[in-house]
Amino acid sequence: MKDRKIFGIGFHKTGTTSLASALRCLDYTVVGPDLDLLSNILNSDFGSIYEYILKYDAFQDNPWPILYKKLDSEFPGSKFILTVREDEKWLNSVLNHFKSTHSDMRKWIYGKGYPLGNEQMYLDTYKAHNRGVREYFKNRSEDFIELSWEGGDGWTKLCQFLDKPAPNIPFPHENRREDLGKKDSKLNKFQSLLGALFSKKKS
Repeated sequence: MKDRKIFGIGFHKTGTTSLASALRCLDYTVVGPDLDLLSNILNSDFGSIYEYILKYDAFQDNPWPILYKKLDSEFPGSKFILTVREDEKWLNSVLNHFKSTHSDMRKWIYGKGYPLGNEQMYLDTYKAHNRGVREYFKNRSEDFIELSWEGGDGWTKLCQFLDKPAPNIPFPHENRREDLGKKDSKLNKFQSLLGALFSKKKS
């Protein structure tokens, strides 16, 4: 049997970066996203992907959510984590982040490479993915868990699933919009301060 792995199979903008940070706190080696793997997928070169997987413990973001059935077959006994957000919040986050920026990976997943103007297509794909994952892993609580950071999930539920002691540190909520807003506000203040200093020097 190949090494058991941990696969984050929630779509991007569902807290995948928080999951990666949490897993690193638990001493797992984590990778993702890896957009370069799309060419391997399109050429059905899964052997190279499986060899790549052997180098690490855990995986999150694209392309791993789309490959969950193949990964389950190839790496039996592995753990699968579906991170989720409320549908409209997820869509708004995707729109704010990607807007009209194209990527081949998103085109492969959704049918269009950018969400702006394709909102319903993106939302339908997101919802269908979550339904499919839940149905596929039905009655397999040892192998699968669904987590919502916004819903209050954190160390307790994650560590129980992975049979790990919960660390005595705050859960790493990454890329939250309110946190990003605070960072932007601090950056703006810093830039204003620099501008004022330079203005004084010139005068």
